[in-house]
Amino acid sequence: MRLKSLLGDYAVTRALTSGEVRSPDLDFDFAQVKLPQQAFKRVVRDLEFDFAELALVTYLLAKACGKPYRLLPVVLTARFQHPYLVCLSKNKLRPADLSGKRIGQRSYSVTTAAWIRGMLMEEGVDLGSIRWITFEEPHVAEFRDPPNVERAPAGKEMIAMLLAGEIDAAIAGEIPKDERIVPVYPDPEAAAQAWSKKHGAIQINHMAVVRQEMPFSLSQDILGLLGQSRKAAGNPSMNPFGIEANRRNLEVAIDYVHRQGMIPRRFSVEELFE
Repeated sequence: MRLKSLLGDYAVTRALTSGEVRSPDLDFDFAQVKLPQQAFKRVVRDLEFDFAELALVTYLLAKACGKPYRLLPVVLTARFQHPYLVCLSKNKLRPADLSGKRIGQRSYSVTTAAWIRGMLMEEGVDLGSIRWITFEEPHVAEFRDPPNVERAPAGKEMIAMLLAGEIDAAIAGEIPKDERIVPVYPDPEAAAQAWSKKHGAIQINHMAVVRQEMPFSLSQDILGLLGQSRKAAGNPSMNPFGIEANRRNLEVAIDYVHRQGMIPRRFSVEELFE
């Protein structure tokens, strides 16, 4: 069986995408894209893939909109998001200072942004008072941004706007290599450790999904191949595998997304895998 597939090149996927790990019954037709997130719209809008990598928040929004995919309990990418909320070093902003400010983010529904907004909520920041400046539309076409979200003028770039003082802070996809820009969390590593200890979780970015109508046995075969590929990478701790290993991570993510009004109810973990 040949499956149209989307999967990034990571340590935990490399054995599968290279063919080192394979199945005599499955053949993967991997999409040729530089970064998998460039094709996430093709997953949730065009329903193009049988098996795909997908950002966790994009998946939760897609499920809320009835898109026919179910989750596989394998984390492809995860990171603590604390270093990616940045401001100008001269302004010395801290999380508690951000109510009423202008904050740039690639898109409101980006997973990194959803994690950071959840963290800010817990710091007492009023998310509704912030002017959120976005640069892209959501992956899920049906999702509607809150009223305090506005699109940046055409041709504007987020970090350039930050340097020009047109926004007060930014949620960056990568840490800017500019000494004028610093994290809002003064010690991001310590903040991440404290967050993880408090919640008993890590912050997932991308997982894997399969078409809802795919037979359970076939999806289990794919999961098994992903497990073998992860094992070849040394079973890294930031890529937990299995429902129970990810239960708490998913519970926290679902709670954050629901509290931000992005999904109508809190899904149970089991629902994601039905």
